[in-house]
Amino acid sequence: MRELIMTTRRQTLGLLAAAALLPIAPRFAFSAAPLSNVANAGYYRFRFGNFEVTALSDGTMALPMAKIYQNEPIDALQRKLDENFLGKEPHISINAYLVNDGERLVLIDAGTGTLFGPAAGKLIQHLETSGYRADQVDAVILTHIHADHSGGLTVDGKPQLPKATIHVADREYRFWIDREGLTSVTEEVGKDLQRAHDALAPYIATGKVARFADDADPLPNFGSILRPGHTPGHSSIVLKANDGQRLVFWGDVIHGDYVQFDEPDVFVTFDVDGTAAAATRALALADAADGRYLVAGAHLPFPGIGHVARDTTLYRFIPWNYVE
Repeated sequence: MRELIMTTRRQTLGLLAAAALLPIAPRFAFSAAPLSNVANAGYYRFRFGNFEVTALSDGTMALPMAKIYQNEPIDALQRKLDENFLGKEPHISINAYLVNDGERLVLIDAGTGTLFGPAAGKLIQHLETSGYRADQVDAVILTHIHADHSGGLTVDGKPQLPKATIHVADREYRFWIDREGLTSVTEEVGKDLQRAHDALAPYIATGKVARFADDADPLPNFGSILRPGHTPGHSSIVLKANDGQRLVFWGDVIHGDYVQFDEPDVFVTFDVDGTAAAATRALALADAADGRYLVAGAHLPFPGIGHVARDTTLYRFIPWNYVE
């Protein structure tokens, strides 16, 4: 037994001595794996009641949001962005949503196409990565006709969703296509009008644009809520599951996920009528918090799905818990 103990001690001392020499021992270099150039998948799929929903990223845009937000001093706005680690040019998501209801494939908004450069315009690519093809889309429901929601319909005069009928609120169509109610046109609005025309022109020419009335159902299983201000016919789209659940695709009720939840009266330079957009936002936030339904925001951080809850400062966005 004494010999066994002595042997064990010698082994321990030997190991300690070897460990002490490790810092001066020769080191063998192993190269790291090369950086991957595989892009993010750009989609997130989930089941909602009897539906399959796929969130699709069109990309993100780095934007000087403290300058884009209005109705509060720029320094105060930048301070709020900094407090949330967003910096001077936060990346704002551009999201669209694909719904398979068992009878048709319905796309909510259509991304930017080529209008905003290589940082965006990824919707078709991500749609195909998700397992579908652009020529399988039966219908597109637009929340509104701004270029980051309709630009992906048409590229260089060619429809990108050739099978689809485009559904849009009647008052939205009348403003952007018929130019109803326009008394003066700024350079920026003129650009938006031309982009709206170019996006819809091939579908209008083939009779593939359908208009729906305020708060009407564009398609079976889909409702709408007129949310004017950002544009005259801006509408949230409601997916109605067979178990009574609702998922409300907000469109542009919110830009980003911090400032406007606490201060709905802060609007953006993109709003056609900022005061009306602020009033609409206050109603939409209260309704979502009271109704406890899921919302999907076109410019909330991808995939942009979650709930609205009241808190001590007014509201907050709670991202939906991830489920495989």
